[in-house]
Amino acid sequence: MRLCMLKENCCGCAACAEKCPQEAVRMIQDREGFYYPKIDQSICNDCGMCEQVCPLNNQAVENSNNLYLGMKAKDDGLRFAGSSGGSFGILARYIIKKGGAVYGAGYDSHMSVVHKGVDDLTHLEGLRKTKYVQSDMRGVYRQIEERLRDGKWVLFCGTPCQARALMLFLKKEYERLIVVDFVCYGVPSPGVWRDYVKYLEKLRKGKMTDFQFRDKRNVDNGHARSYRIDEKEYVDSIYDDFFCKLYFRNIIIRPSCHQCVFCTTDRSSDFTIGDFWGVEQIRPDLDDGMGISMMIVHTDKAKRIWNEIREETCWFECLRRDLIQPRLLSPTDASKSRWKFMMLYKILPFFALMRLMNR
Repeated sequence: MRLCMLKENCCGCAACAEKCPQEAVRMIQDREGFYYPKIDQSICNDCGMCEQVCPLNNQAVENSNNLYLGMKAKDDGLRFAGSSGGSFGILARYIIKKGGAVYGAGYDSHMSVVHKGVDDLTHLEGLRKTKYVQSDMRGVYRQIEERLRDGKWVLFCGTPCQARALMLFLKKEYERLIVVDFVCYGVPSPGVWRDYVKYLEKLRKGKMTDFQFRDKRNVDNGHARSYRIDEKEYVDSIYDDFFCKLYFRNIIIRPSCHQCVFCTTDRSSDFTIGDFWGVEQIRPDLDDGMGISMMIVHTDKAKRIWNEIREETCWFECLRRDLIQPRLLSPTDASKSRWKFMMLYKILPFFALMRLMNR
């Protein structure tokens, strides 16, 4: 078996480990805090299935007849609970009302970011809003496949590489599967995030139970950051948060993200969603500080669903150039400071690294 050994060529989706019939592939965390496949050659039988599900080895550029939209949910509760205009919430509610399950990124009991499924509206809250951390996909591929084989509806929402990995893992199209990806800036290190959570818990002397990267309480399109330790909440600007500053400065992003092949408006998913950058120039009447979603509808199946849900939104059709943004054109550039930070991260206690970086 010949899985890539270059870290720039692995997105960490874990599809190879999940697909291996011999269980010869394991995901191992490196010293930067990212997960990579490791092969047990003693049990590998060279079947090649791991290579077949790799999204970076099997890219698909669809020349689809895309529909470009701007939208916001009429239900302000959906918008407040989400990161932009509530597009994910509307799609998720549509699937759950059909008796289906929604898979997205949420926190586990240790505040690690993991993909998980919910099948009722009361548990949907945990999957909403942005998590600026790479999610763990292990176990999810097989759960989704089992539900689809049972004839259930499934909505999957993830990064473009995760979405492509799922489609390759399944190997066939399912009419009741809705694949949603989002405009991705790049995924930060789960290891750095884990250490940051531990630092905050030690600082505040308690257990973290929630972290909102984009809190909308100030009606400023989510420029606040909040987290909860035990019963106390801490709120600040997202731009003053240490972890977020590292992320926005491109210091803790996965190496493969800087060479991402999915930075395009043409994708094999059903929907692409994200913030509508520059909407204040195109439709200032809709910009109220609570977020507006951009949505690209790729497939005929997605267009049928959009026709069923659009009455729940205030929407407008637009041109590609109206919603285009940098991560739909090219990958995020790596910071020149990345190597220095990661070198220090490998050798210094995290609190000492924070003190050094905050000087």
